[in-house]
Order: sequence, then C-alpha cells, then structure tokens
Amino acid sequence: MRYWWVNQNQTYRHEVPGGYLWSPKRKTNGGRNPFYDFMREVAPGDVVFSFADTLIRALGIVASHAYEAPKPLEFGQAGAYWEMIGWRVDMRFFQLRHSMRPSEYMPTLAPLLPKRYAPLLPNGNGLQSVYLTHLPETFAAALVDLIGVEAREIVVGHRLAEEAPLHVGIGLVMWEEHEMDQLRADPHVTDTVRQAVVQARRGQGLFKERVMQIERACRITGVNREEHLRASHCKPWRDATNEERLDGENGLLLTPNADHLFDRGFIGFEDNGDVLISPVAHTESLARMGLEPARPHNVGKFGAGQRHYLEFHRENVLLRSRFLEGT
Repeated sequence: MRYWWVNQNQTYRHEVPGGYLWSPKRKTNGGRNPFYDFMREVAPGDVVFSFADTLIRALGIVASHAYEAPKPLEFGQAGAYWEMIGWRVDMRFFQLRHSMRPSEYMPTLAPLLPKRYAPLLPNGNGLQSVYLTHLPETFAAALVDLIGVEAREIVVGHRLAEEAPLHVGIGLVMWEEHEMDQLRADPHVTDTVRQAVVQARRGQGLFKERVMQIERACRITGVNREEHLRASHCKPWRDATNEERLDGENGLLLTPNADHLFDRGFIGFEDNGDVLISPVAHTESLARMGLEPARPHNVGKFGAGQRHYLEFHRENVLLRSRFLEGT
C-alpha cells in the first residue's frame, strides 16, 4: 500500500463526490509533469489525502489502476472532451467530519516532508503546481495521527467494507462507446472498412491477418495456435485512427492473459525485446503467467514499424512513472 496527496482546489467538488481522480497526461506545452505522471503508479488499496482550500477534507481508497479517459464533462463548459485524453483513477472517497489544516502542525510535519515532489512548503502553504504526489510512510502516518480516529478507521478499511462495489473503468467504456458511435456515423467509411475496424477492436479479422504476416506466435508464452491468439494493438484501438487500427505493424499476437497485461499497461516492451513490468503489477499473478519480475525476459527484437507503435505504448499506456524510479 502506498500513500498519495492530491491538491483539489479546483476539482474537489467534482472528483470527491464523483469518486475519481483525473489529470492530463502532459503539460500544455507537451512536456512531462511528474504530478500527472504519478497517476500511472497508483494502485487499488492505496490511500489518498485530499487537500483543498488549505484543509485535508477527505481521504480516499483507490479502487482501480490508472486508465486512459477523456477529461470529465463537469470540469468545464458544456460539451464533450473526447480530444482531451488523460489519466483517470477510480476512487472511494470519505469526506471528513473534522477537516485538518496542515499549516497548524508544521513543526511536526515539516521535518517529514519528502525532499522531492513535496506537496507543501515548509510553512504549510500548498503548492499550486502539484496535483498528485507520493508521500513517505512517515509523513502519511503523522497525518493519520493528527486527523485522528476518522483517518485510522478509513485507512485500516473498517468503513471500506460497508460500501457497495464500484464499477471501475467507466471513463474508458464511455470513450470506446463514443469511438464506436463515431465510426458508425462516419459517411466516409465504407461498410467493408467499418466491419474490419469493428473486428479489429476484438483483435480479429483483417487486422489479425495482417499481424500474422509479421508475427508467428505469442511473444510471452510461445503459443502459436491461431485459435488461442489475439491480435493486440500496441497503440490501443481507442487511441488510433482507422488506418492505425488495421495496420499490422501496430499489433502483436498474444494469448488472452498476455493481451490483458499489455492492454492495461501492466507490461510493455523495449525496442530490443526486453519486457518492461509495471511496478503496480501483481507479481504473483505475473509469475503464474510465466513472467518473473526478478528475472529479465527478452522476446526478440521488433521491426521499425512496430517500434514506432511500442514507443506510444510505453509513453501512454504502460503503468510506470520514471519520476518515481529510485525513490
């Protein structure tokens, strides 16, 4: 279990009642932002401290890994945000009956602030540049002690058990349904292409045929029987153009388990074939699927076209933040 801090001055009224976190993937200038990138390493069961208007006003239990999703409609003007794709994490928030103002306890908290990516200044003022950041366990424990019984009950899960299960991934489902509606309504797409693109979403049809002209077996398991293989998009169907959805270079043949790991960003690939494993992947499950995180695994080099799409996967799907490496 990890601990996180989220600054929600502008989004608290949407994210806490709505049960989610959402951030862009990059800054407006296209640069990387560690406080957005950290979304990739949030995992179910993690604890999030919600800070708004100088107060810790809620605590949250993470209910999903991060996944791609459009900017929520309620964040701004009316209309869809289908072109603004960011990271979404489903949450179960608990608003505190007794909010806590960290600035009143800085003699205790200041020495425990992380040296990098701290959410507060030493005087207790919040940093507007921070959205989500990782907290050391010592700092998180001090916050729990200062908030008191409410926080301890939430963190140990007493209240979590009383809640109904969440339907996670709703943002992703809505986005893919929107893409399907766009495809059906596009008068410039022929029925033949439309059918092929729909089949490609499931890793079948023309797309699979084109992938099989390049790939011969599952890169992870070695299975080479066609009926046991899916054509998995490196640049996901939801992100791709119709041409990219049918491009054989944009695919790998994977068994269903490996396809799931790849599609949800629990694994990725370097250009030289080294398997990349997300730090939030469940290691015991990976081992049962034939992947040992402690032992590097190489699946062979990829072609130039495949490397182009795999770079997109590493930058936009793989659940790993380079800003947390070595911390």
